[in-house]
Amino acid sequence: MKSLKEILYKVEIINVVGTTDLPISSVHFDSRKVKKQSLFVSVKGTITDGHEYISQAIKNGATAIVAEQLPSETEKNISYIIVKNSSKALAVIATNYFENPSEKLKLIGVTGTNGKTTIVSLFFNLFLGMNKKVGMLSTINNKINNDTIESTHTTADAVEINQLLSQMVSDGCEYCFMEVSSHAIDQNRIVGLAFDIMVFTNISHDHLDYHSTFNKYINAKKKVFNQLNSNAIALVNNDDKHGINMLRDTKAKKQTYSLKSMSDFKCKILENQFDGMLLSINNFDLWTKLIGEFNAYNVLAVYAVGVLLETDEEKLLEGISMLSSAEGRFQSVRNKEGVTAIVDYAHTPDALKNVLGTINKIRSGNEKLITVLGCGGDRDRTKRPKMAAIACDLSTQVIITSDNPRSENPEDIISDMMAGLNPVQKKKTLLISDRKQAIKTACTISEKEDIILVAGKGHEKYQEIKGVKYPFDDMDEIKESLNLIKS
Repeated sequence: MKSLKEILYKVEIINVVGTTDLPISSVHFDSRKVKKQSLFVSVKGTITDGHEYISQAIKNGATAIVAEQLPSETEKNISYIIVKNSSKALAVIATNYFENPSEKLKLIGVTGTNGKTTIVSLFFNLFLGMNKKVGMLSTINNKINNDTIESTHTTADAVEINQLLSQMVSDGCEYCFMEVSSHAIDQNRIVGLAFDIMVFTNISHDHLDYHSTFNKYINAKKKVFNQLNSNAIALVNNDDKHGINMLRDTKAKKQTYSLKSMSDFKCKILENQFDGMLLSINNFDLWTKLIGEFNAYNVLAVYAVGVLLETDEEKLLEGISMLSSAEGRFQSVRNKEGVTAIVDYAHTPDALKNVLGTINKIRSGNEKLITVLGCGGDRDRTKRPKMAAIACDLSTQVIITSDNPRSENPEDIISDMMAGLNPVQKKKTLLISDRKQAIKTACTISEKEDIILVAGKGHEKYQEIKGVKYPFDDMDEIKESLNLIKS
């Protein structure tokens, strides 16, 4: 139990009706989860407004309500706390309720369009491999040492984040590595967290269905750097033109990494093959199992953070050399005929261009490159024709199919993708809306030494159609269609 007065510390309060000398058993913003002596925070979401569920929360046992406006009818013995912004209030309340767990370990955040999941996973596996106690909050799953807790969002809600961080502290974790999405920043889910290091990877076309303009998307990313305190470190990719913008108004110590410009941490690709890369990082040669320029950036970011955390450099380099990529991120398998199949989460124009560019740099050019690609439904429609055009320009053959159509008709999504193609590009395409059949077709038409890229879903184990998630795994489908062995 915590007192209401205690957990309202640092909340921007406009008015209080009732007493703050109340015991609080739990904090919720979902009225269905409210129980006896709960605090209910009514947050205005993108779909529903929590203010509409105040009466239901009280029926379920809430004794205190946080809201942006007082309900038209109030009830006796219920305390109402009126705040300027209830989503910010929720985040601050959550940090107070769980006794500020982010201050009790080293919290490293990673934000950007691409690379977040890979970098966070690499961090976690690296430090776990060095016998450190460590936690991870990511798209794929959340981890506390060797225990896994499945993720539901790119970044969890404020209550869940602090609950997980509190559990990490209880379990003795020294570090937590966390993906920080633009949605989470914009919705104030990370307000109140004490980040020790924030990493900016890059920014490109994505999430415009939510942010509406690219400028708003950039500003959402920048907001997290503006919130860092003077004891934190801001580490940005200096090769991305927006990197310097992230640093402009931050109070944090500024550090940079790059492959192509002057930076605090520098990397050069010496060799790039399908089984790994030889890198030169700050004049140290390092072999990594990861592939491609985008992964060179990821490895460099991991190295830079390791150094900034004062990790022994020899152990750091040795640990990085043993790391593999995150699930669904440039995962490759190969059959006896030498057909290489790659599964990658690339679901933005920039990510797709990077993956195909990497494959084209490694391949001889005599083999076919067959790309299987779809775009998600109920998401940014403007990237659909761009992604189809990139796939056609950088592939020998493109099979356009479904991703997660969600509530949309798959054929409509495919039409949007095809609208971006000229007659020459269209000649390279096959349209197969059934994803299973599309992958099977790619495997069937492949010949010795050909390369197949299945893009868009990566680690996901489902396909979402009309509100239902059906079991579906791109890699399993490939293995079903080809007798594959790991490359």
